[in-house]
Amino acid sequence: MTRTLRAIAAVGAAALALSLAACAPTTGTSGDAGGYVTDGKLTIGTGEPAYYPWVIDDAPESGEGFESAIAYAVADELGFAKEDVVWVRTTFDEAIAPGAKDFDFNLQQFSITDERKQNVDFSSPYYETTQVVITTSASKAAGATSIADLKDFLIGAQTGTTSFDAIEQQIKPTAGAQVFNTNDDAVLALQNGTVDAIVLDLPSAFFATGVQLDGGLIIGQLPQPDGKSGDEFGLVLPKDSPLTATVTAAVDALRDNGTLADIATKWLADAGSAPVLK
Repeated sequence: MTRTLRAIAAVGAAALALSLAACAPTTGTSGDAGGYVTDGKLTIGTGEPAYYPWVIDDAPESGEGFESAIAYAVADELGFAKEDVVWVRTTFDEAIAPGAKDFDFNLQQFSITDERKQNVDFSSPYYETTQVVITTSASKAAGATSIADLKDFLIGAQTGTTSFDAIEQQIKPTAGAQVFNTNDDAVLALQNGTVDAIVLDLPSAFFATGVQLDGGLIIGQLPQPDGKSGDEFGLVLPKDSPLTATVTAAVDALRDNGTLADIATKWLADAGSAPVLK
């Protein structure tokens, strides 16, 4: 091959390589190697519906409500504008089940547990809460003041949650924990007298007793076993997601600069307090 022919061949090979590179699919945001569901977008999952005080009026795109505000703060930390955030809906169980996901991360009060870590990744925690027993003034459980007082009552919670686990592991009622598909189902059962009490996380407990229930009462918080702190909520990501470290760094930065605390003060400050049950 002559020098001229070799030069032409080299130019052709380079042009072909550039053409193939231009046609190759890209992932991630500008300057990011990949991992996002949609190039240039941040896809965030939440519940259907999503409840106060976590999301206001079931409209996460508004940025109103604790978890909606958290989501947009994380998006901003990752370099996404608000208009580049896409919301999808999942059930609680779908989000933490093994398998492919249609979101980059999901938030709907997922407590970080070792069992769930077998199926999904978690960011570092963005909020810590406790479990609270609530009832109504018309319930037989209204006079309960201790865990022992609760043993013979029907007590329920949403299945698959740490609230449900707390009933089984800490209260250990004689009839066992009563199972509900959602917190709303549990609240309705309490209002109808199907159960005597239910267990919710602290902010949800204050919303249920103050807004959802007629004569709603807080019996008290369940103590943390073995001196542990409260349940920690983390963002859920697909198992072994390439974004886990990046999203965790964003949450950590928001904690360090006080943003997480500011958001909690704005949206959860009215939650008040509840006595710890013995």
